[in-house]
Amino acid sequence: MADIAIQQTKTTDTDVSSASDDDALLKEILATHHDHRLDGSEFDVKPILLIVEDVVLRSTPTISGIVHGNQGQILDVLDDKTVRILRPLANTINKISFEISCKCYGGEDAHKATLAILKTLSSYAWDAKAAIALAAFAVNYGEYWLAAQFYPTNPLAKSIAFLKQLPDILQIADSSNDKYEALTSVGNLINAMLEVARCIIEFKEPPLEYIDPGAMSKANAQIIPMAVYRTIRSIVACISRIMNLVGLVHEASTTKANVELSHLEHIQRELKGQLDLCYEYIEEKKIIEACQTLVFLFERSTTGRDNLKPLNLLIQAKKDQLIHCPTRKSANINVLRKKTVLLFISTLEVSRVEELWFLHQMYKESRQDATTGEGQYEVVWLPVVDKSTPWNNEMQEKFEERLALQPWYSLAHPTLLDPPVIMFIKDHWKFNKKPILVVLDPLNGKVVNNNAFHMIWIWGIVLASPFTSSRENELWEEKTWTIELLVDSIEPILSWINDGKYICLYGGGSKEWISEFTETLNSVAKAANIKFETFYMGKSEPGDEDKNKKKLIGDKNLGHIPEDFIWFFWERLQSMWHSKSKSAKHDSIMQEISTMISFHGSEQGWALISKGTSDMAKGKGDIMLKSLTHYDLWKESVPSVGFVPALNHHLLHSGLYTDMHHCNRIILPESAASLPAERAVCAECGRPMDTYIMYSCCSDHSKLGIINHA
Repeated sequence: MADIAIQQTKTTDTDVSSASDDDALLKEILATHHDHRLDGSEFDVKPILLIVEDVVLRSTPTISGIVHGNQGQILDVLDDKTVRILRPLANTINKISFEISCKCYGGEDAHKATLAILKTLSSYAWDAKAAIALAAFAVNYGEYWLAAQFYPTNPLAKSIAFLKQLPDILQIADSSNDKYEALTSVGNLINAMLEVARCIIEFKEPPLEYIDPGAMSKANAQIIPMAVYRTIRSIVACISRIMNLVGLVHEASTTKANVELSHLEHIQRELKGQLDLCYEYIEEKKIIEACQTLVFLFERSTTGRDNLKPLNLLIQAKKDQLIHCPTRKSANINVLRKKTVLLFISTLEVSRVEELWFLHQMYKESRQDATTGEGQYEVVWLPVVDKSTPWNNEMQEKFEERLALQPWYSLAHPTLLDPPVIMFIKDHWKFNKKPILVVLDPLNGKVVNNNAFHMIWIWGIVLASPFTSSRENELWEEKTWTIELLVDSIEPILSWINDGKYICLYGGGSKEWISEFTETLNSVAKAANIKFETFYMGKSEPGDEDKNKKKLIGDKNLGHIPEDFIWFFWERLQSMWHSKSKSAKHDSIMQEISTMISFHGSEQGWALISKGTSDMAKGKGDIMLKSLTHYDLWKESVPSVGFVPALNHHLLHSGLYTDMHHCNRIILPESAASLPAERAVCAECGRPMDTYIMYSCCSDHSKLGIINHA
């Protein structure tokens, strides 16, 4: 019989493992299965698996390779639930146990033996098939080791051990021979079987409404049936190996257990992959549901509601959830009750310290103001971090540095901001790297402004409060386009304007244009007997080229460079554009704002010349330079109308603007517009590129384009 077994193992096992087509094998496996739902054979298989693990651990506590999956849950007393589950399964478990022993002892090839066991279990669910087969294995495995462990002290165990030829097992466990290594490989295979069984069971745990239909369908139709097949086939291999060790059968292949282990590890990876897909799908659905709850809460129209309710949901307020940045002391969310709350939302990156500094200064001034002072509103920083990136020391240092720059409240730690909140902030408040300031009203916690930065950069916190659309319209109704509106509080420009001095703001262009323009401007000023105060207003985000221009201007004394205000100057203009663009009323102020922003988006030079609060002339660099070069053509009108009006008249009537002239191109940072989700990557440095919106006219017919810069 031993010789027959050897011959069968050599032929049939090799054929099945290497030559069988996966699809054909799957068809054979599925053919053994009948719909278990018809006989109501659904039950919780986890208690059975727990008992199997208990048997394995108690049987071979000193053998390398045996790992218990539920440490600390060793069973001493079976509960009623487990007893109820096992009672109707006892006959099936014993039948499968006997079948496994007979087939292994008889030398039947593993594939046929496995299919036969699957047919016996045909009416059970796939997870039950695996659990029952493992329970049957545990009976055989535990029986061998029970006799082996007790035969030195128990006469009954000793007699049974001799009949089963088991006494050598303890010697195997204490040696370093080939049999000990073989036993260790059995232990590894048992662990793999248990891991696969846990994965199969885990597929039933997520609630049905959260299951990914695609991942679950593939698992049920392909991977789980194959996993059960491989588990039972590994059981057959384990029992065969143990019989081989005690001399009950002779097995030709010494690598069978390792081959089955390889198959199990492969199927386990597949199961884990599908489980990961399911859990990703579940997590995504839960995040979306929680996000929809936030949308409903913040957007529904109600009155008289406590503003803490939406805030609690937003930051999941618990003890020590907020901290006061200057003191680092914990704060209760009640400090925000019935106050206008400004949610300062940003990443950990301090992309522009000036931005935070300006907001800080405005905040301090507003706290001292009688109308909007302390007690009227609070600012809370919500730091947004990518949840897929593990928190590390570098990120903690950035967080600490950012806290030190802020005088208001903050979420105690970025990791406390839940994924649904981050999704809500990005999708509904349009946060995308660039900081925003969301304003919630004091009564209901409803959003009154999705980004109050635009109002604050234009008017300051005191005037902008309470940051509503009606307040924004009121402020614009009071304004006309003047140099004061353009430069706001930039000193000493504001003082010189009030003194009636001539001011020239310029920027862009090449170094050659800057030299020629400033030289020509000085010559014209001397000829007109006037004096200019010139200011270079370069780029809001200066690069090396802009730095070189500033060095030239400083070395040759070609004008003032208000470093601390250049960024603020352009940020205010962009904020004005966003603020005015909310209204369909594109008035003269909007036209002036658009023109100024177009200067910033152009690579050409530009200049603006003004006197007092109302007279202004502006244009692109080449046209302004030509107009100044042609001073002799319009100087006669200067004494009667003034220098700036005379320059303006010449700009409009000199024919410098032609039909082929490209008027304006406005480039703005990405706003709330709907843009592609994918980010472009710089071909040179490989870094993600920022997205901008470009408006252009004339030959481009006022089209909207999207451009990217690293």
